[in-house]
Amino acid sequence: MQQGYAAVLCVLAVLGLEAAAPGECELTRLLQDKLQYEMRLQYMKHYFPIDYTVQVQYEEVLRPSNITRLRNGTVSEAALRYLWFHVSSQAVLRIREVLPEKHPSWKYTQELCQLFDALGEEYSKYRQVDVDTVVADLVKLIHSAGAESRSKAVRPKALLDNCLKVMRMLYGVPC
Repeated sequence: MQQGYAAVLCVLAVLGLEAAAPGECELTRLLQDKLQYEMRLQYMKHYFPIDYTVQVQYEEVLRPSNITRLRNGTVSEAALRYLWFHVSSQAVLRIREVLPEKHPSWKYTQELCQLFDALGEEYSKYRQVDVDTVVADLVKLIHSAGAESRSKAVRPKALLDNCLKVMRMLYGVPC
């Protein structure tokens, strides 16, 4: 059994893909279940006013095209997952900031936050020390308080749509 696992890791290393930890895979499966279309539609669109938007930093919108561009720029898969985690957890926090506790979407966003917290704990165990500088700079920019001047209005559902699409891109093969 261990030889088969080592062979899979070797093949992934040859292909240039770093394997995700088993805990990461399980948590992303749980996140994928929580981010089903029907749930995103109900909690992030139907329970919000028509055309409601959330102010986020320009860097907090991570689309599949961004990931493709970074992959072509030879950013490692582990660094891309690190970036996805920070952008997505920050997006959920931004949505949660605008919700009162009695809002129907409050519990849903709380569950998403708990999953991201668990993923953060799991990811910190396996995190690569040498995160690409491009990704490290983006993460610093996302968490800096003075970057509000580069903000844009985005619908809550669109933030979670991008979160799910990018998650599928990054965790589809290794998990």
